[in-house]
Amino acid sequence: MLMGVALLIAFSQPGTAQQTPAERIEATLFQNVRVFDGKSATLSAPSNVLVRGNRIERISTSPIAADAGARVIDGGGRTLMPGLIDAHWHAMFIRPTPAEMLSSPPAHTNFLAGAEATDTLMRGFTTVRDVGGPVFSLKEAIDQGLVVGPRIYPSGAMITITSGHGDFRDFNDLPRSPGKLTRGEILGGMAIADSPDEVRMRVREQLMQGASQIKLTGGGGVSSPFSPIDAVTFTEPEMRAAVEAAHNWGTYVAVHAFTDEAIRIAIDAGATCIEHGFLMSDATARLIADKGIWLSLQPLPDALRTGFPVGSVQREKADEVFPGIGRTYALAKKYKIKVAWGTDVLFSRALAQQQGAILASLTQWYTPAEALVMATSTNAELLAMSGKRNPYHGKLGVVEPGAFADLLLVDGNPLQDIKLIADPARNFLVIMKDGKIYKNTLAR
Repeated sequence: MLMGVALLIAFSQPGTAQQTPAERIEATLFQNVRVFDGKSATLSAPSNVLVRGNRIERISTSPIAADAGARVIDGGGRTLMPGLIDAHWHAMFIRPTPAEMLSSPPAHTNFLAGAEATDTLMRGFTTVRDVGGPVFSLKEAIDQGLVVGPRIYPSGAMITITSGHGDFRDFNDLPRSPGKLTRGEILGGMAIADSPDEVRMRVREQLMQGASQIKLTGGGGVSSPFSPIDAVTFTEPEMRAAVEAAHNWGTYVAVHAFTDEAIRIAIDAGATCIEHGFLMSDATARLIADKGIWLSLQPLPDALRTGFPVGSVQREKADEVFPGIGRTYALAKKYKIKVAWGTDVLFSRALAQQQGAILASLTQWYTPAEALVMATSTNAELLAMSGKRNPYHGKLGVVEPGAFADLLLVDGNPLQDIKLIADPARNFLVIMKDGKIYKNTLAR
């Protein structure tokens, strides 16, 4: 069923400025571009960039001869930069509501996710780290060229406890019968584990399916109905079991946690990436820095908070968490914590369309160059922590010889005006992923 849906998506894309090529042109030459390499705070001198296959072969300020049959793109002095990376994405949870996902046929959910994946790529996001959801088939379909979308680093099911963040069951599903899976678990959206042995099993199930990293919910969450923000979910032995199982496969565990206690249990258990951390103290921020732990932060837009109905438990929790966002960014800067950037959009296609604007909002705390470095080469460093579980063996997030040819040609200088990335339809003239061009408004 998924393949039929995937083929429908792949062959239903617009064919003028946007392209979904069946085959790759062997070489593409970008002439007269100013390069943002994903690391520097300035653009290069006018340069030429040669792409061969799916890699960047050469960058030179001197002319590069075009091969016979090569595609030549005159950049006209515009900016060539790496494709953007969102380090906290939920590809399967953007368009449906929780109730729709649990009740709809999986084929329909996959169709929605495939359409959203195409939109994600057309916003200039060539890679996402998916931190919870049944995304393995979508990733495979994208990698096989059946669906147009970004590279996906999948976590698989969010591993949680009974009543933890990610447990969207209702009371009709209780009591839980050991060995009997509920609808959300069968779909692969969540995996409930209430002992160290269950945690090991659930982690290994995700790794078996191709997870590049593991996602645990170590504390309460905003969107889950029965998960108080202050609650600590996994015990340290349970968390340690997940870390051990992931380490045995050469990868790492990312832990959703807001509070000091949840964060410290995760760190003590050996987790190397904390998601959110919006209620942490100064002392915990210092601990994260001292231990070299990654902090995956999201400048959540207030529309996400106000999207929850007034008086709902989710709105009450959002009102508690959101004031901590700015303070957490300030702590991260104070202690020079390794910070990744993501969006964490859930259940809202409208907010997903603001993906670039959410990135641009980082300028509340960072310069445009710092924000764009974070969303390219820094996020790529986090992705590389998956070691041999990395599904894409090559450099991402940079423009340099040998790196994957995931590139954007921007009409303007985003290091001076980061708001350019908030309007990708207008300002991203060329979108290339893996050496293939999916949009080219300069083509004649």
